[in-house]
Amino acid sequence: MSLADTISRTFVPIRKEGWPFVVAFAVAAVLLGLLWSPLFWIGLIVTAWCAYFFRDPVRMVPLDDDFVIAPADGEISAIGPMTPPAELGLGEGEMLRISIFMNVLSCHVNRAPMRGRIAKVVHRPGKFLNADLDKASEENERNGVVIEGPHGTIAAVQIAGLVARRILCWVSEGETMGAGERFGLIRFGSRVDVYLPDGATPRIAIGQTSIAGETIIAEFGAARTPPRVQAE
Repeated sequence: MSLADTISRTFVPIRKEGWPFVVAFAVAAVLLGLLWSPLFWIGLIVTAWCAYFFRDPVRMVPLDDDFVIAPADGEISAIGPMTPPAELGLGEGEMLRISIFMNVLSCHVNRAPMRGRIAKVVHRPGKFLNADLDKASEENERNGVVIEGPHGTIAAVQIAGLVARRILCWVSEGETMGAGERFGLIRFGSRVDVYLPDGATPRIAIGQTSIAGETIIAEFGAARTPPRVQAE
């Protein structure tokens, strides 16, 4: 590996939305250090964590219209049929829902699970329960992005968590997105639900870790059953 590759892998770009927080933590570290030097080092650690939180690494996106790509880094916390939120306009029938829980160490940049046209972007105020709880899908503040894709209409729902108090969405209705394209971010610790129509087969299991823009979480047009997994 060349020196340039090593540097690019070590120093991951930081989202512009994160720089105000990084600078604020850095200034606070200096000011606290003037009061008591050990506080500077504590503040420096917190500043480094903040920069790490807002990282935006390059991802290698699988380009296949049959694949559903993970929209978030994190742990698969739920897989199964669920009625999508009413505001998405997807009807009252159940769809396959795959939930990904992001902790405070996960990369929080969200990416499109499939390519397609954005049919709707809708924000709904709500509570700030632990995003790992199943009822968070119904009760927490959220932002839904409905995408008309090659296999029908799907949705990615950004859900605020216990610590997350701000959902950012950078796309608008009528735009088109490619699979793996960045569409939003959540601060700090949260969850993303993906709702898929009939024909989608899960390709990941509860407890596995997903990488946004890279991990294939479901597949269309496949007759195979979901994969078995084993902890090692």
